[in-house]
Amino acid sequence: MLARNRFLLLVVVGAAALAVISLSLQFLNLIPVTPIVEERPFPAADEIISLVQGKSRKRVFLVPHTQESDPISEAYAYCNTPNRTEQAWEGHSPADYKLLSVQVMIRHGDRYPLYYIPKTKRPAIDCTLSTDKEPSHPLLASFIRHMGQGSRGHWESPLASVARLPNHSACEMGELTQTGVVQHLRNGQLLRQAYRHHSFLSPDWLPREVWVETTGRSRTLQSGLALLYGFSPDYDWTKLTVHHQWSTLFCGSACDCPARNRYLEEEQRRQYRLRVADVELERNYADMARTLGVATRLLRAANPIDSLQCYFCHGLAFPCVLRGEDGAGGCLTKAQFAVIRRQQLEDEVDRRKVGLYHKYAVLAMHPYLNRTAAKMEKVAKASVAGRARSEEVFSLSSAHDVTVAPLLSALGLEDSKFPRFAARVVFELWRSPSEEPRKQPGKAEKVLDREMFIRVLYNGEDVTFHTTFCRTHDRHSRQPLCPLKNFLSFVRRDMFRSMDATSYQEACSRHSG
Repeated sequence: MLARNRFLLLVVVGAAALAVISLSLQFLNLIPVTPIVEERPFPAADEIISLVQGKSRKRVFLVPHTQESDPISEAYAYCNTPNRTEQAWEGHSPADYKLLSVQVMIRHGDRYPLYYIPKTKRPAIDCTLSTDKEPSHPLLASFIRHMGQGSRGHWESPLASVARLPNHSACEMGELTQTGVVQHLRNGQLLRQAYRHHSFLSPDWLPREVWVETTGRSRTLQSGLALLYGFSPDYDWTKLTVHHQWSTLFCGSACDCPARNRYLEEEQRRQYRLRVADVELERNYADMARTLGVATRLLRAANPIDSLQCYFCHGLAFPCVLRGEDGAGGCLTKAQFAVIRRQQLEDEVDRRKVGLYHKYAVLAMHPYLNRTAAKMEKVAKASVAGRARSEEVFSLSSAHDVTVAPLLSALGLEDSKFPRFAARVVFELWRSPSEEPRKQPGKAEKVLDREMFIRVLYNGEDVTFHTTFCRTHDRHSRQPLCPLKNFLSFVRRDMFRSMDATSYQEACSRHSG
């Protein structure tokens, strides 16, 4: 009887402790009380994607990917098919912290291939938008109507002549698909729900509060417009200026960097050596070329993985050619696709070990990170001074995989997955509740050091404490967020340590090696 009473007592105490922990986490806004739900899922590899990417709502900090990757599962994750519930951790912080600004970089959504596989038909995909086909979205119809008013916006040259919607019944090379549009309508909606309780933007935001920039490719422009519409439906076009970035590195006027180019050349030579030494890969290319009846070198030059990934993401049968008198003919297979994907995954592992790509990435992305840091510092100082809202507090950069991948590497997020379609990186600036008297000598600097914090999120996951500049910060300390000063020091000096330099100019002028 006594043992039974003790057992019951332990059960009651344990249940009470769990309840206290759960309420504490919700009070700190680290676990959202209501999940974010997708309104219109559609069936296409839903079960597999759920297993690959998971639906856990209790994970706050990203666990680096260490186990061996399955090429086909990774390919499904890369597609980012919009048919599942997705949890976003943007907008969550300890209680009473104030969100001051948000800066977002995205990769464009799903697109038509950039390369053509010799002797095969192009994938049959319609790139016009319609609410009658899948995937769709509750905002799609109003988004299409809103884009028809785009002439009222302000466009930096040459963006005014770029189509605001994909509009070809037979997709053109590299064109955004309806899937790509829906992916970013979802991204925008996720961010709107994540930030709806924060007042860092005016209800009817002012032109100077929002910055949108894109490369001149239609897929990046259209992706940015889709996310912005999901984030702020039916915004006033007259308040929007869309800025043009001529470089995929978003380096503006600071693109000249000889050492960066040398690191990239050395990295490309490393990739070539690794692929040539891969016997299974070479045999695989030879088998594919024999099926198509073309020279192996011609097939490799056509970069078949890009086109095969499109067939795979859209659930289309892989291309076939009729068998001819020379014996060539047949269909390309998922097994052949998996061999190329496997080599890509192994290349990513080798790339991290060698380190050439990381040095390239630091120099490639410093101009963008420097602008990000400058914007954050400007907003932080305005907050300390108590000035009226006049700063850019929401920035959107619509880019490519060759932009997002080096950004992740430069931040030290080497174990993050290669940017999938519609990937997003988010920088948040937070201010903690003040604990000091308002009027003190040197108050402004103290506030910047003690009350300003940064969060970095990748595809909705909080990866702040995996970044180089905050990996050693005690996340369980009195201040559970990463100090902004860590990020500012990293961008302006510390990120060049791997090249034995103290500035961007010095690092750019040095010979790689």
